[in-house]
Amino acid sequence: MAATTREKSDVETSEGDGPSGRRGAVRRRAFVIVCDVVALVAGALIARRITAADDLRWWIVILYGLAFWTFIIASNLYNSRLATDRNEELVRVVRSGMRSVIVVGLVVVGLGVDIGYRSIMFLLLSSVSTVAAVRECLRLWFARRRQAGRGLWGSVLVAGEMDGADFRRRIEADRSSPHVVLAHVDPDECTGAEELLTRTVAAARRSGAQGAIVVESLIDARTANVLVRGLLQAHLYVDLASTLVDISADRLATRSLGSGIVTWIAPRPKAGWRGRAKRLFDVVVASTVLALVSPLFALIAVVIKVTSPGPVFFRQERVGRYGEPFDMLKFRSMVVNAEELLAELRLDNEGAGPLFKMKSDPRVTAIGRFIRKSSLDELPQLLNVLRNEMSLVGPRPALRAEMADWEPALFARLDVKPGITGMWQVSGRSSTTFAEYTRLDLYYVHNWSMLVDLSIMLRTIPAVLRSEGAY
Repeated sequence: MAATTREKSDVETSEGDGPSGRRGAVRRRAFVIVCDVVALVAGALIARRITAADDLRWWIVILYGLAFWTFIIASNLYNSRLATDRNEELVRVVRSGMRSVIVVGLVVVGLGVDIGYRSIMFLLLSSVSTVAAVRECLRLWFARRRQAGRGLWGSVLVAGEMDGADFRRRIEADRSSPHVVLAHVDPDECTGAEELLTRTVAAARRSGAQGAIVVESLIDARTANVLVRGLLQAHLYVDLASTLVDISADRLATRSLGSGIVTWIAPRPKAGWRGRAKRLFDVVVASTVLALVSPLFALIAVVIKVTSPGPVFFRQERVGRYGEPFDMLKFRSMVVNAEELLAELRLDNEGAGPLFKMKSDPRVTAIGRFIRKSSLDELPQLLNVLRNEMSLVGPRPALRAEMADWEPALFARLDVKPGITGMWQVSGRSSTTFAEYTRLDLYYVHNWSMLVDLSIMLRTIPAVLRSEGAY
């Protein structure tokens, strides 16, 4: 049970009035606001330093900053219960910056002020980068506090036995979640809506929970309405838990339908202008990175050739979009006969499911250990991107042999091009279970957007620097 893994005295309760109570939550929100303001000021100073200060006048910077902060507030980024998902938070920050540019653009055009497009773009990039960086630092700090059992939101879980167990596992698996379950009420054990409400409120008062998480799958409409209204009247917050999983929250929108409320989910087409924008982004970034790292590229090639007999590049057939095969390129990090030696090492597999991984793989060369640990062995895949066989971001390129162990749902990953990096790569790579690898790939396929790609690329940099799951 989630509640047993934390000290109850550190959980925020409805009666708390110290640093771990309501006033503590207000102080943390104020601290985040101050950090956002500092980040916006830093971003503005950086932009003015890079561009001509006369072009980026202070009143424009102040207008942009106020608009940015207003859109951050409107995006619920100061609600600690909502702003917990990293990808969603970054998407909202980027959207706030882009909307602020539109506001500044309308004002500048209306006043007839001459300002360079380059200056505004630098202001957007620098402010989004500083706000995102500061919020990532705050996220890591809050995550450590939560792991220590501090700053958690105590909740009563209202769900059936099976749904309740599943939801507990989801809460415990989500390290960014502020929720901790302090009590559980089973609707099946109640004779009606009134008894369910009475038991839930009593459980909250007894445990000190601030609110309730209601899993609606087994609760009829009347019971749900009586329960929610009663909890709100008792000054307890309510989280209505959907049975949907792995649908990005930014795709959901609620609206009225008659006297009820429905949740609308927007489709994510992969073709059309979105597909063309992704391809353009891939070509521009891959070409730029290749040009910048070409000296390093040549150096690695020379070292591999000098220190180990065999070719510089390792070519392996992988499965691309729509199941089309292609030769994926890597810098060779193993001995030439590595594929023949694989059969002897199968019993020592430390990877997840059909994925083969070994921390001390005897086939890896001396230079190979370094380039694998630093992920430099994957630089040649930029050539695959330029050849339109891969994307910068996408599911991990799969071997044909792995497909024999795939469940039917996993074949959806073939709807997009495989990527050099992706959700699996920034989530621990070799240390991620096969089930998690499957879920992350499908999550990406079903929720793809350019902002999601940008988020993953930004997360790739620290993941590579920390060498997470790389060996």
